[in-house]
Amino acid sequence: MINHIPILPLLIPLIAGFLLLLFKDFGLKFQRILSISSIIVLFIVSLIALSEAIDKQYITYILGNWEAPFGIILVLDKLSITMVLLTTVVAFFALAYAISENIDSKGANFQVLFQLQLFGLNGAFLTGDLFNLFVFFEILLLASYSLLLHFSNKEKTKAGLHYVIINLVGSTLFLFAVGTLYGILGTLNIADLALKISTLDKENLNIIASAGLLLLVVFGLKAAMFPLYLWLPKAYSKTSAPVAALFAIMTKVGIYAIIRVHGTLFGEYAGELAYYHTTWVLVIGIITLIMATFGIMSSKEIKNMVAYLVLASVSILLISVGINSKDAISGTIYYLIHSTLISGGLFLLADIIVNSRQSDLLTQQTPKLPNARVVGILFFGYAIAIAGLPPLSGFFGKIMILYASLDNQMYPIIIGTILLASLLIIISLAKAGTTIFFNTLITDEPLQNNIAKHSVKIVAVLLLIAPLMVIFANPITSFCNSIATDIFNVNGYVNAVLHKQIIGG
Repeated sequence: MINHIPILPLLIPLIAGFLLLLFKDFGLKFQRILSISSIIVLFIVSLIALSEAIDKQYITYILGNWEAPFGIILVLDKLSITMVLLTTVVAFFALAYAISENIDSKGANFQVLFQLQLFGLNGAFLTGDLFNLFVFFEILLLASYSLLLHFSNKEKTKAGLHYVIINLVGSTLFLFAVGTLYGILGTLNIADLALKISTLDKENLNIIASAGLLLLVVFGLKAAMFPLYLWLPKAYSKTSAPVAALFAIMTKVGIYAIIRVHGTLFGEYAGELAYYHTTWVLVIGIITLIMATFGIMSSKEIKNMVAYLVLASVSILLISVGINSKDAISGTIYYLIHSTLISGGLFLLADIIVNSRQSDLLTQQTPKLPNARVVGILFFGYAIAIAGLPPLSGFFGKIMILYASLDNQMYPIIIGTILLASLLIIISLAKAGTTIFFNTLITDEPLQNNIAKHSVKIVAVLLLIAPLMVIFANPITSFCNSIATDIFNVNGYVNAVLHKQIIGG
């Protein structure tokens, strides 16, 4: 099994999806048991794979026994398996909430689509080839289209249409970029591309730079960076809560792709193209944070505000990637783990609040929530976590990124923008909390408690991860530092895949 560990995160959800279709007539209860069991198995396998990655650094898996760069290859390292493990954790809580609230019964094939989404996500994280990255992008997008429109209404359909169109444009640009790279370099294997870019002729320099920027646009679209973020608030706020929670990892696919693809292709051995993309990422990240903050401040709907909070966390990750140092990337990994889990939980909490209030509008007064004390405590905890206040993990992640920014020439702008945005986000969350829990109507007919206790427990458990990340901050940050070191060791990645060294490395 250990020899096949890199492909198991792909096979488990794929086989589960086929079985769910095959045994569809066995009923919803059987589907739920099979689906949740497959995620538990995936979690165990991911933990084993993480242990192997820590021990061996890189594990490659050759499909069809065709050696790289000619065949399909999977590359398991600490970064890729961390993303797989993070996806699995978010998926477990999202699916548990869907079952608790009976959301999966409101439309056809929810469980199947959920598993196919995991298959596409895990494939995107583990592939070592640009074309297969495109293929897995398409798989996860096809599944996400259907999940987004699950038991759809007019608003969902409209938001879904925007989401589909802009991602189809992104897929087209992806093919243009891939075609350009293949036409000039004759390969799409990420390690082989890095090897060939290191010896690139000057006459092809501008073409490869243009293809790299085109890829940056595609990955930026997935990450929802400015000006390609407008699809996110509507799509995330109008879909069902468990789907939105799972989508919290979707934007991180774009962040991962920038780190993996651009960090490898245009790393220290890329000559004149070495890290040429980082300034673009940094500046766009700052602009995205400003726009996300304006979105949070102007939101009149609870779920829309949460969607913009996700965008704010993504923009901080973009800024950190743009700073481009080991300390910054270490902070990126730590904050990525924190923000993904907290964002996922916040979508679920928003659904509880909206269902309890029977209204998504922050401008609308409602009677006091029947479970106001418990939900209020959870909202307070999530607000602290997502805003990056002490003592929770968001504060630690932001401190790591701010500290890393001191070595960047744009550090006054970076620090000023992040701190001011954090202050405005705190004020906006405080205002929203006051409206939801204190500015209520006095009535003899209180709202009915229509939220399952299990749903509240799921949201509470997700929140507990934030203080746990603080308690175990030392080993987690050491692990993040190790990942950052591997990311900047381009030769280590190339040698693991091709058994070659870049000259000068």
